[in-house]
Amino acid sequence: MATNFLKQRELAIMAREQKILLREAEIMQREKALHLGENNTAANAALNALNQAQLVEANQNLVVASIRAQTMMEAAEQANAQMSHMAEHDLLTGLPNRSLMTYRLEQSMTLAQRNNYQVALMFLDIDHFKNINDSLGHAIGDELLQSVAKRLQACVRLSDTVSRYGGDEFVVLLSEVKDPEDSIIIADKLISAMAMPHQISGHLLHVTMSIGISLFPVDSKNPEALVRDADTAMYQAKKKGRNKYMMFTQDMNLRAVARQSIEQALHQALLNQEFVVYYQPKVNLETEQIIGAEALIRWQRTQHSLIQPIDFVSVAEECGIMLPIGHWVLREACRQTQAWLKAGLPIGQIAVNVSATEFHNKGFFEGVRAILQETGLPPHLLEVEITESGLMQDIETTAILYALKEIGVQIAIDDFGTGYSSLSYLRNFPIDTLKIDQTFVKDINASTGETIVTAIIAMGLSLKHRVVAEGIETQEQLDFLKSCHCAEGQGFFFSEALPARDFATLLERSLT
Repeated sequence: MATNFLKQRELAIMAREQKILLREAEIMQREKALHLGENNTAANAALNALNQAQLVEANQNLVVASIRAQTMMEAAEQANAQMSHMAEHDLLTGLPNRSLMTYRLEQSMTLAQRNNYQVALMFLDIDHFKNINDSLGHAIGDELLQSVAKRLQACVRLSDTVSRYGGDEFVVLLSEVKDPEDSIIIADKLISAMAMPHQISGHLLHVTMSIGISLFPVDSKNPEALVRDADTAMYQAKKKGRNKYMMFTQDMNLRAVARQSIEQALHQALLNQEFVVYYQPKVNLETEQIIGAEALIRWQRTQHSLIQPIDFVSVAEECGIMLPIGHWVLREACRQTQAWLKAGLPIGQIAVNVSATEFHNKGFFEGVRAILQETGLPPHLLEVEITESGLMQDIETTAILYALKEIGVQIAIDDFGTGYSSLSYLRNFPIDTLKIDQTFVKDINASTGETIVTAIIAMGLSLKHRVVAEGIETQEQLDFLKSCHCAEGQGFFFSEALPARDFATLLERSLT
């Protein structure tokens, strides 16, 4: 804007200078005429002709300068309009950006209050969008965002606003809502629209969306709070399984505050070394001898009872602190196992759970190798456990698994049967162990539970995998697993997870 103003001033100055030069030329000619004498007719005629030519040239220059000034002013106005549009719209999708959406939200809330109707705000996030960027590249991801933007616009009224809020997040503003059910109808429409595959550069992409909905003036009375409430509701939709919508409720704020408190405490816990590793024995089901252990994290928060992983691991993953926590658990488990081996306690393999966040982190493999070198633990005594869903997240999984196998680390699929593995995946991945999820073991006395457990054991044996049953709690469960030739297991029937000192005592007793 400042540059355009300066150019316009320069043009005005040029025009004024042209007029000044013209006046000076006229004065000079008059002076010459007086000098030569008024009676010199021939000289006067020549001077008049010269004056006329100079006047014509000066007028032409003035016209050219005026045209140039007008052209530059029009170009400046067009540039201003383009800059204004760019300042208010997303460059990739062409949708209104956060700034313009906020302005329109403020206007809609003012009108709604005056006319006694509601405004609905919908916060949308593409589920697992990062996997597309990681596996197919950001160019494909950008094309997908453009396709999503077009579908969203096709689902709403012209009076509504679809904006890109940032990354893979979109906000839809429904400016006039007479009933909350209206927003639910639109949410269902959006989810259905996303269910159709996107044809992107030869790839057929299936994506889903999680949606949070907040209402003015029911939930919040200012734009920032309304957006925050919709975001909170969207987060709950993801927790409930994704590909759905959730209406905001006030108790969600209480959960959000509690989650924020846990997140802050986790950062402090890492600094204060409040995490501890417990060890649950894995046994040979025939001999009931300890043949290994699973390392399980616990949080010994100051002046609190021991906190189980289910109460904090998901928060740690979402806030990005799971990477340093997981690295610490892996190192501590390897260090302790090597210490037991040096003390003459043959623990066997140590199994360590690895979250999908850790497993797909670029530095995961190098981190495992560095820990093994630092602690001196033989690689074949470490078993990395990852869930089925964690294995299926991107195309680099196979390379990571084979890299681990190459240095001798064992691979186990944890909670097997709860994800979506197929025989082809099991054949392609260098898997050593299948761990039957404890929910199936718990249902062994029911016909469905026995059928699933029998099938998993048979599948594992046919593929020459070790099969470990989790959550064994009764003699009946143990007897059934033995009858199906399941070789290994763990659970409260043998021992709960124990601190390192108590586990060492248990191991010493088992050797005598």
